[in-house]
Amino acid sequence: MKIDILTLFPEMFDALNHSILARAQKNNLLEINVINIRDFTKNKNKRCDDYSYGGGAGMIMTPQPLYDAINFIKQNNKDNYVVYLSPKGNLLKQNKVEEMAKQHNHLILVCGHYEGIDERIIELCVDEEISIGDYVLTGGELPAMVLVDAVARYVPNVLGNDETTGEESFSNNGLLEYPQYTRPSNFMGLEVPEVLLNGNHGEVKKWRDEQSKKITLKRRPDLFKDKK
Repeated sequence: MKIDILTLFPEMFDALNHSILARAQKNNLLEINVINIRDFTKNKNKRCDDYSYGGGAGMIMTPQPLYDAINFIKQNNKDNYVVYLSPKGNLLKQNKVEEMAKQHNHLILVCGHYEGIDERIIELCVDEEISIGDYVLTGGELPAMVLVDAVARYVPNVLGNDETTGEESFSNNGLLEYPQYTRPSNFMGLEVPEVLLNGNHGEVKKWRDEQSKKITLKRRPDLFKDKK
C-alpha cells in the first residue's frame, strides 16, 4: 500500500519511521511519503493561509497549494483515494479501517491546519472526510498518523501474523478484547486464571468469549446496541 500525506508540518511524521511501520516500509510492504504543501504554493513568501471570507477567528488554508499538490500526486497514480482529516468527517471505526485497507492501494491524506481548508478543495478533490473522534485538534497531522497506523495493520504481512487482527478489540465479533497474561503466573499476589494454564483450548476459547462479553457490557454497552 502507498500512502501520501500532505501537511504543512512534515517534521511531525518522524513517528512513522519507527517500530512496526518502519519494518513494513523497509520490507516494501508499505510506502509512506510526506509532502510539504508549502512546496506547491505560488506565494513568494510561501504562505498557504489567509483570512476567512465573512470574518471569524483564525486563518483558512488557501486552495491553490492543496489543489496543485493533490493533482501532482494523482498524475502518477491511477488508483487513489483522497481523505481529508476533519472533525466534521465520518467517525473512524474498525470496519472503516478494514474497508480502506482492502479497497484502496493508494491513500492521499490531507492534513488541515488553523481553522481548516477552503471548502472548494473538499468539493473538487476529496473523496471522504474522516474524524478520529468528537473533539478538535490543532491540525490533521495526529489524526493522519492514527489513520496510517490503523490501516497499515491490515496490510498483509505487516504484523507478521495476520491472525492477530482477528482477535483484537472491535474485530472479535465487534466486542472488546479479553484480558491477556504472560509470565510469571503469580505477580504481586495476583494469579493468572487457572483456565489459561490447563492447556484445554476449548475451555480457553470459552473463557475468552465470556470475558469479552463482560468487559464490553461493563465498559462499552453501546457496542451491544450497535450489533442489534
